[in-house]
Amino acid sequence: MQERHPTPDKDTIAQLPPFERLGLDRITLVSTGAEAKEAYAALTDTSAWGFDTESKPTFKVGEVSDGPHILQLATPQHAWVFQLLDPACTAVAAELLALGGIAKAGFGLGDDKKRIVGKLGVQLQGILELNTVFRERGYRKDMGVKGAVAVLFQQRFMKSKKAATSNWASARLTESQLVYAANDAYGAIRVFHALGLA
Repeated sequence: MQERHPTPDKDTIAQLPPFERLGLDRITLVSTGAEAKEAYAALTDTSAWGFDTESKPTFKVGEVSDGPHILQLATPQHAWVFQLLDPACTAVAAELLALGGIAKAGFGLGDDKKRIVGKLGVQLQGILELNTVFRERGYRKDMGVKGAVAVLFQQRFMKSKKAATSNWASARLTESQLVYAANDAYGAIRVFHALGLA
């Protein structure tokens, strides 16, 4: 019988020292086709990325999101935040997600996958749901990036509620949006490496 491990609760996590996040100096905003090509060259130089998306929240009953509006991909050194507004930029983002041979690791990716297939029309390759890895290793509940960082690094991963529910479809993203989005993907790639999956 496999050993079961407890998932740390909010109060336990709140006591931990903060996880060091990426600052703006290690985050690249990608909004044009030319910028996307540069990001493509840098990203395809590595074998695994942290992966996440953001969509503008829907507040009305029955309102359907036309997201994702943002795609985040990260290495352990840097993160790229793609705005899916310019068709040329979106086409490169789709190409990256369809690439085989590169692991794309993240948390709670079921919804992201459905939306990406719907919006970008690509079949995603190499998607790795990190919650599944934790379940296979004896953790009962979905970990999410906060739980995973607490377990693996004994640190507290900070997330801004304000940024989480902000308008991700905006043509001008704020600094706090960039930091929030980039670090979701960065947290995932750090967890991927800490689990020995590379």
